[in-house]
Amino acid sequence: MNTPTRLALTMGDPAGIGPEIIVKAAHQLLPDLQQGRLSLRVLGSAQAYERALRDLGLDTHQALRTQVQMEDVGPVTQPVNVGQVGEAGGHWAYRAVERAVSLCQSGEADAIVTAPLCKEALHLAGYPFEGHTEMLAHLSGERDGVMMLAHGNMRVSHVSTHCALSDVPRRLTPTRLRRVIDVTLAALHALGMDRPRVAVCGLNPHAGEGGILGQEDAQIIAPVVAEYQTAGHGVSGPWPGDTVFIKLRAAQFDAVVAMYHDQGHIPVKLLGFSIDPVTGVWQSVSGVNITLGLPILRTSVDHGTAFDIAGTGKASAESMVDAIEYAARLVAGRTAPVTTAAA
Repeated sequence: MNTPTRLALTMGDPAGIGPEIIVKAAHQLLPDLQQGRLSLRVLGSAQAYERALRDLGLDTHQALRTQVQMEDVGPVTQPVNVGQVGEAGGHWAYRAVERAVSLCQSGEADAIVTAPLCKEALHLAGYPFEGHTEMLAHLSGERDGVMMLAHGNMRVSHVSTHCALSDVPRRLTPTRLRRVIDVTLAALHALGMDRPRVAVCGLNPHAGEGGILGQEDAQIIAPVVAEYQTAGHGVSGPWPGDTVFIKLRAAQFDAVVAMYHDQGHIPVKLLGFSIDPVTGVWQSVSGVNITLGLPILRTSVDHGTAFDIAGTGKASAESMVDAIEYAARLVAGRTAPVTTAAA
């Protein structure tokens, strides 16, 4: 008898595509659910979930109803208007994540998989978080989380994420860099890599060009990388940001540590979004957003709420399926040894 990986799926903003992609993903993963490999508990608005089932013609699908547990996290009194930013969406999104954290902390769930929320709606509801990562850090009591994006063999961790570019150099400290490298190595071990290879990206163009274009690469990044090399880890850098992702795509590395949000997001999302060459419309998106370094494991879709297509049935569940499968892999490998460099 298999022991299922128990995942708490948060619906995100119910005015967006979250309900739809969760239903589509659950339907696609029914064999795993029926064979006991996965257990899914959806947290959010039961009304939005039922609406998605009806819209997709799956409201009478008995196997889907039997295999997926829907837990309403209301009440939320404000109305949800599909396709529109609103306070209600922020309340539903926060309450779902709050409940998911509680389930993980009590041992009732192994990990969280999140559908997209809207930061504006979150703020309208009175929750001043920059996104899921910051919310999870607050709810779990751990402030030092790390964001990793993954698409195929493109895995990118970030030293800083949601901050102004002017703040990035200040946030690049030896302590923070070691933290990001450590949790990246641990994640790669959990994915089954015995000797992972991590490339550390430079902060400045050409990794500082020998100090001509900035001092941070030579004064902060290079000494930390040297610590890991001395300890026998496959960590190298700093590498110029305009070439290191090509090497990652060519499988010369297993992951890259990026210094800031757009440096790491752009290459992964460029490969993850599928575009119709005739119409220029994006057709699907694959890729996973992973929160590392917290007491709670979380993966997420690598896209937003897509209010413009919410309720139309056009949303792709590819990224949600990726996120669920990635979470299951990380849960299975979570007992792998964590290797760290000396502080």
